[in-house]
Amino acid sequence: MPTLESKDVAVLDRPDGSLGDLPDFTSDLYKDAYSRINAIVIEGEQEAHNNYVDIATLTPEKEEELVKLARMELKHMRGFTACGKNLGVKADMAFAKEFFAPLHNNFQKALSEGNLTTCLLIQAILIEAFAISAYHVYIRVADPFAKKITEGVVQDEYLHLNYGQEWLKANLDTCKEELMTANKANLPLIRSMLDQVADDASILHMDKEELMEEFMIAYQDSLTEIGLDNREIARMALAAVV
Repeated sequence: MPTLESKDVAVLDRPDGSLGDLPDFTSDLYKDAYSRINAIVIEGEQEAHNNYVDIATLTPEKEEELVKLARMELKHMRGFTACGKNLGVKADMAFAKEFFAPLHNNFQKALSEGNLTTCLLIQAILIEAFAISAYHVYIRVADPFAKKITEGVVQDEYLHLNYGQEWLKANLDTCKEELMTANKANLPLIRSMLDQVADDASILHMDKEELMEEFMIAYQDSLTEIGLDNREIARMALAAVV
């Protein structure tokens, strides 16, 4: 396994000695695209950490659990930072901060207004479903070091998604209206975010339509777990395309 200081990037072995459908991890084109994709996942994990700490201010009785989730996100951030170092790539963090700005601003507005449902939808449902789906697609085309890191991260992200699901399920009777409103304002941002990085994702051999399909499956599965019926889920999903 390559070390963090290694300048040589390992590739996945194939029985015939070829790389199959994997990209060339050493090319300048790949590294340029990776500088932005890697920055997005690093910034995403930092945002998640901050968001869970902020959510704890709205539900102080859950502070210990939320702080634990936040710490896990920092661990993920360090792991993805190591992935960039392994490829000799400097993450474009300025791009990533701009990339997350719309969701970040919507979360902060909801936080300032004490709208816990909206905060949980943005972080614990939308962002977590987005991350899980993207990581699943990425794992299939990642370099060996990043693949191992990402596989570990995905397992943790399901815990975070489950936290949001369980709270919203338990409070659905009183939070459904806000949930619908928040979905209409924030779900379209996921589509625009994917559009923004479609070219870079393609260079990493990640197809935009597959990413969106995986996300919508994860998102709708989450809404089912929360307790929404098929008609309500269909109405919410339409916000991604209108």
